[in-house]
Amino acid sequence: MSSVTLSAKIWEDKKPDPILLTLFANRFMSVAEAMGRSLQQTSISTNIKERLDFSCALFAPDGDLVANAPFIPIHLGSMSFAVKYQMKLHEHDLKEGDVLVTNSPHAGGSHLPDITVITPVFDNKSKEIIFFTASRGHHADIGGILPGSMPPTSVNIFEEGAEIVSFKIVENGIFNREGLLDYMVERPARYPGSSGCRNIRDVESDLKAQIAANFKGIQLIHAIVDDYGLEAVQEYMYHIRRNAENSVRDLLRDVAERAGTNVLSAVDYLDDGSPIQLRVEIDKEAGSAVLDFEGTGYEVRGNLNSPISVVHSAVIYCMRSMLNLDIPLNAGCLVPLEIKIPKKSLLSPSRTAAVCGGNVLTSQRIVDVVLKAFHAAAASQGCTNNLTFGAGGKDKDGKNVAGWGYYETIAGGSGAGPGWHGTDGVHTHITNTRIGDVEILERRYPVMLHQFGLRTQSGGNGEWRGGEGVIREIEMVEPMQVSILSERRTRQPYGMEGGGPGALGRNTWIKRLRKEDGDFGEDINGSTGPTREINIGGKATVWMGKGDRLKIETPGGGAWGVAEADGDNAANGPKHVRAWEPRGSFAERAATQAAF
Repeated sequence: MSSVTLSAKIWEDKKPDPILLTLFANRFMSVAEAMGRSLQQTSISTNIKERLDFSCALFAPDGDLVANAPFIPIHLGSMSFAVKYQMKLHEHDLKEGDVLVTNSPHAGGSHLPDITVITPVFDNKSKEIIFFTASRGHHADIGGILPGSMPPTSVNIFEEGAEIVSFKIVENGIFNREGLLDYMVERPARYPGSSGCRNIRDVESDLKAQIAANFKGIQLIHAIVDDYGLEAVQEYMYHIRRNAENSVRDLLRDVAERAGTNVLSAVDYLDDGSPIQLRVEIDKEAGSAVLDFEGTGYEVRGNLNSPISVVHSAVIYCMRSMLNLDIPLNAGCLVPLEIKIPKKSLLSPSRTAAVCGGNVLTSQRIVDVVLKAFHAAAASQGCTNNLTFGAGGKDKDGKNVAGWGYYETIAGGSGAGPGWHGTDGVHTHITNTRIGDVEILERRYPVMLHQFGLRTQSGGNGEWRGGEGVIREIEMVEPMQVSILSERRTRQPYGMEGGGPGALGRNTWIKRLRKEDGDFGEDINGSTGPTREINIGGKATVWMGKGDRLKIETPGGGAWGVAEADGDNAANGPKHVRAWEPRGSFAERAATQAAF
């Protein structure tokens, strides 16, 4: 048991100074913010430097999340699982100068491209671990059967790239490059049809940037300890988590009172028909709740399986988003909650199950189900619209060919709620990344962006309308493998309280016809040659030729409430009367992740 856990009993009856509580909360958050700035400035990949697909956070010596900055929610809630796994694995052999790397969903990871770098922070006097700093970044290619390492057709984890349960990338201050090459290049290529990392130089450089960011965090933590002393720092670390715990308990009591019941439930379905079902039972007296996902569908053969750590991450995000308080997201948010996940379900997959879609797609649906059960908002787009393209990998003779991969997520509409319209064209809920800037995209990769704008009339209609999705159309300047991994292509984002649903998404291959195709078709959108428009579905990989285009239309958000009547009776049209609505600032926070 760590010293901070033992000391917690001493602090239980002590009331924190509200000024110091705020001060320490901001100091801890500033550590994570500084780590993030360091990582962005020293990384080189488009995915981390430009799209900001990374997170940095500070963890207690028992592995619990202490504080973070406004990064990626799906990372922040699950990173604690990774830290605790490494603590258990390396309980007695961590030393100053050691840095750990992991990405395995079995070891607290989300999906394989998200590589977590963990560094223990030792007290200068006692030489005991007093914190952990950690950073998680999405690396655009780590091997696998397709460029971009997000294959829409994967059926097991070996097809998705390099898996690292635990690896000391730095030991006694020495960087282990040989070990990194073995994990990232050699091992993934042993699986039939799979390649090692197609651009190891970028991955290695970004991992070094993550190591440097963690070290920046260590320097700042030591500065805080020097200013206030270790005991005061650990005491207020405890108070910050206790404050979050009490806030969630108050939220649960408030929800039960307003709903007039202590039992809430909701269900939604993935595009393949798999249900995600939730029953929430609230204990008003204790301010606690049991979230039971019994009834959720079996593990699927594809990649929509979601690791347990991702489920917890989606739940902690929802709890934090519904709070009307300016507090850092931390482990205290989960203390009043018991999360039950049925075994052999798609939320508790087997060791070798494919999971790349579960982290980015199923997680969005979990959020929708939780918010639906708490009656907080209509469905958002329920997707991250994962686009990957690139070249390289194994050739026809089975030899590895160096190449490259690009990955991005594409915005959509957020759901409306009681008192606000959904937001147009945003990365909703668990993602919170940027889109690739057109100048950088076209300079670094052989593509041209034809259009990128809002998709009108895609948001649900209602008293409070859903947000609009977007249209993004990209032309390939040279032949390459293009893949899309998306949801909400067969089931619309639902509205609530009589509000209309958001529009379905759609992925269209605009194929330039050539002589060998036989049929020249008709010109589309003023193209210089004849084309065909082919709906490739929600999950597909296509070898596109020069001049081919992919047009992605993302889903809109659902609406809330019945729309007012048109015409002369508009002023006296039907108004929906809501019996209750949860307290919180979801209207201001959820669409843009401002809660983080």
